[in-house]
Amino acid sequence: MPMNITLHRLVPAVCLLAASLAFPGIARAEAPQKIPADQPMPRLQSYPWMSLAQWFRFHADDVDIAEAGEVDLLFVGDSITHGWDGQPLWQEAFGRWRPANFGIGGDTTSNVLWRLRHGGIGNLAPKVVVLMIGTNNFWVNHNEPAEVADGIAAVVHLLRASFPRARILVLSIFPRDEFPDGENRLKVEAVNRLLPRLDDGEHVFVRDIGAVFLEPDGRLSKAVMPDFLHPSAEGYRRWAEAMLPIITPWLE
Repeated sequence: MPMNITLHRLVPAVCLLAASLAFPGIARAEAPQKIPADQPMPRLQSYPWMSLAQWFRFHADDVDIAEAGEVDLLFVGDSITHGWDGQPLWQEAFGRWRPANFGIGGDTTSNVLWRLRHGGIGNLAPKVVVLMIGTNNFWVNHNEPAEVADGIAAVVHLLRASFPRARILVLSIFPRDEFPDGENRLKVEAVNRLLPRLDDGEHVFVRDIGAVFLEPDGRLSKAVMPDFLHPSAEGYRRWAEAMLPIITPWLE
């Protein structure tokens, strides 16, 4: 068997063993009650829609891409970013800039910090990084809005240190829940109010494009977000149309 294939299959198992030793709860698939949003942490439990082995496999794939280093446009995030995979619009909208998608479903700021610190930087030197993370912190890490904002800030600081020449587009967390007064919607808005402090106008730019997903009365439509969280094809189209005018001048 070729060496690269052997190593690729071993990476998830080795990472899982290391995580088990560092965080004993992982062996019992029990997450801690509360995880600091700004503390690097691997995935600690399996879910029906993604096992731990799958999570580490996704990470290993990203490490391979990071080692190759041929990326101009890097997306970092959770399932909302991960959902670009399989969207025909991905290549049409971003393909000319050698894009890479480092989104993994269910991730929190803690998971992203861990991934970046464990091979996710590699030899990358992107011109632009698009970051959208934080919505899972509420139910996975049990963080409060201010803590989520601190976690996002920690990711931004790591990206700045790792990619000093890149422009980092920090997208405010996309709206959740069908109605404007939904509990999750209000938590997201509380985080988003704290994010503009990260914008330095030179390397880090915070933009809230959430309004493009909403109906005139503030509701989320199932046509745009079928589960009131993850965009549909129409949602991704709106995302691209809102973001392209921002990042295109930085890439060309």
